[in-house]
Amino acid sequence: MRQLAFDWFGGNEALPNGGSEAKPKAPPVTTEKAPPLPKKPGVYVPAEPFTSVLSRVNFAHPRANREIAFEHALVAYEFRRGKRRTIGFTVGADGLVVSAPRVTSIKEVEAALREKERWIIAKLGEAHERHQRMESTRIEWRDGASIPFLGEPVFLEIDPRQRHGSGGAVLQADGESVPGVAHRTLQLGLPNTATTEQLRDTTQAWLMRQARRVFTARLDHFAPQLGVQWKKLSLSSAGTRWGSASADGSIRLNWRLVHFSEPIIDYVVVHELAHLREMNHGPRFWAHVESVMPDYASRRGELKDEAVPKW
Repeated sequence: MRQLAFDWFGGNEALPNGGSEAKPKAPPVTTEKAPPLPKKPGVYVPAEPFTSVLSRVNFAHPRANREIAFEHALVAYEFRRGKRRTIGFTVGADGLVVSAPRVTSIKEVEAALREKERWIIAKLGEAHERHQRMESTRIEWRDGASIPFLGEPVFLEIDPRQRHGSGGAVLQADGESVPGVAHRTLQLGLPNTATTEQLRDTTQAWLMRQARRVFTARLDHFAPQLGVQWKKLSLSSAGTRWGSASADGSIRLNWRLVHFSEPIIDYVVVHELAHLREMNHGPRFWAHVESVMPDYASRRGELKDEAVPKW
């Protein structure tokens, strides 16, 4: 059965026309002696444009086996050799990975690194900022904690009175804590002695119920506009995909999308429904998306910039 998946944005980034080849099967091989790695890898602090940074910042891959000193940064990277024709660079959450053919000298590798210095530093900075945003969204599972729901904060409150007939949780609007901003509380039907795991599991179950309700409504809203009919909705917990669509009309959506605002959810919904017309990402596919969502590009950009709360 043919299926097309919609991967998350914000994963590893490969250098255009350079680092997109398959990963080598062989382990790292080098005969040259690598310079010593920094004893205490530093932390990148995004603050100023590249050209205005006066002192070096450090980026260190956890599996680094080589390093290079740029003008404004010291980069410890993972170096691999394998069966490939070109030198490739990828920047992911861990840092920089450099892959090179077995016959390429270290001098050639370092020359290529210096040629792409600005690209490398920019991508390392973006990866660090993305990591910092993700860490800042880590949920502290306790009474009074906040979670995002449909793009707005919801505060958790343990309330044993909600234990019967409510599925374990009830959303309440408690007025305005800030002028013009509604203060919403998710009352969890748990004992005051509830563990962190109980609080998390009850909240997740509620979010998944809301996700199914919201996704179903949005699928029903957009399917007629695209002239398609979806048959089945499944919730996914995938770590790298927002959704997927199958030719038989089955749609899978990551329940964590319910953390985001409705315009972002709608973009993913339309994206998957459009695959019921075109099982590819060609011009006709994007034309279908644009026909019902002219601003899809800006929504796509918002999705890329969103940080998924860390559980």
